[in-house]
Amino acid sequence: MSLYVVVGAGATGAAAARLLAESGERVRLVTRSGSGPVHPRIDLTTANATDPDRLAELAAGAAVLMNCAMPPYHRWPELFPPLAAGLLGAAERTGADYVMLGNVYAYGPVDGPVTERAPDRPSSVKGRVRAAMWADALAAHRAGRVRVTEVRASDFLGAGAVSPFTLLVGAAVLTGQPVAYPGDLDAPHSWTYTRDAARTLVAAARSEQSWGRAWHVPSVSHAPARELAVRLAELAGAPAPRLDRMSAAALAEAARLDPVMAEVPEMLYLYDRPALLDSAATEAALGVSAATPLDTVLKELTG
Repeated sequence: MSLYVVVGAGATGAAAARLLAESGERVRLVTRSGSGPVHPRIDLTTANATDPDRLAELAAGAAVLMNCAMPPYHRWPELFPPLAAGLLGAAERTGADYVMLGNVYAYGPVDGPVTERAPDRPSSVKGRVRAAMWADALAAHRAGRVRVTEVRASDFLGAGAVSPFTLLVGAAVLTGQPVAYPGDLDAPHSWTYTRDAARTLVAAARSEQSWGRAWHVPSVSHAPARELAVRLAELAGAPAPRLDRMSAAALAEAARLDPVMAEVPEMLYLYDRPALLDSAATEAALGVSAATPLDTVLKELTG
């Protein structure tokens, strides 16, 4: 029984903590609020992850330090670098292996499916933040100071997941309201189930092949947003969804009124064209089984 320190109790961090605990590991789940799933092998701990001394104290003796934390979306450039530096520093000081939950932003626009060997070529502010976090961790790995790996997800689905689909489409479909989506509703898109992301994080943490590179979570579906919305309505017994693309003027107004929506325009390249994630290498090397069936995931949104 090893100690795993998981920082962040969002949908994926909480799922990873529970999965580890249910497999017999001891888990210390660190958040600012001390919140998280209740389990006899999960120690809910309150701490500020940007404090390297406190975090090193909490990670002492841990086999793995897992970064599932995420600052408010509109404050990434300000808050993510010190958070990432604190976690990386704690892993180096304690000798814990360091596993990061990432996403596809660092790649920038890519034609065709993105493989795990694609180079980082960010085209957005948030993409550059993500790429810099990974570059710093990889430099520490190559210098022999710590073992690091990153698990990259696409847009999240599932209970508690936060993505343009869950925020702008899911609730509206379930209540029969019209949907305005900031992107091409018919562009193929990869979707990540939070529990599949947790399974991949755990697999990466336990594999000797994972260190020094990034891996992709197997996608629950590559269906366009329109197809997901229609299936969600069918599963929920809701009316057929009324879907339309959000106009540039409407998006600009939403961005003026809401700081999170203000971050959407620079990320539109992920939603107005196909955005597909290839996970073949991850499945083969880490032994991660196929993704959870789409209907199972969408049913979580109906509850």
